[in-house]
Amino acid sequence: MSLKMEVRYTRLIQSILPITLLALTFAVPAFAQNSSPSASESMHDAGQQMKAAGSNVANAAKSAGEGTETAVKDTTITAKVKKDLHGDANTKGQKIHVSTVAGIVTLKGKVASEDVSKRAAEIAQGVDGVKSVNNELAVSSTM
Repeated sequence: MSLKMEVRYTRLIQSILPITLLALTFAVPAFAQNSSPSASESMHDAGQQMKAAGSNVANAAKSAGEGTETAVKDTTITAKVKKDLHGDANTKGQKIHVSTVAGIVTLKGKVASEDVSKRAAEIAQGVDGVKSVNNELAVSSTM
């Protein structure tokens, strides 16, 4: 090897060696630490996650069941209000739309007078299961 090549090689070693030592100084403690959990800890964590997932599924099923029950009750209330409005002499033939959400009945449409509007609200309030009535009926003189 020529003298020129030896000098280059020595300089290269002198520049790489400190960088390599510095890198090893930081890398060794990182490799020495055991950051992965033990098998027991992993199994415990997996069990906790499965337990939480099962609880979430149970809560979702319960909520779905309650939602279905509420929807059936609301449909029943709406049908009873419509039947009672049709059976009343004052409200029969009026264009009254009835909807129910969580026991709250909403009346919409056009009626012939304020008295008919009040009577419709009274009829709706008298149906079993009704929590409240939103009377949004408009009085129209063209009825």
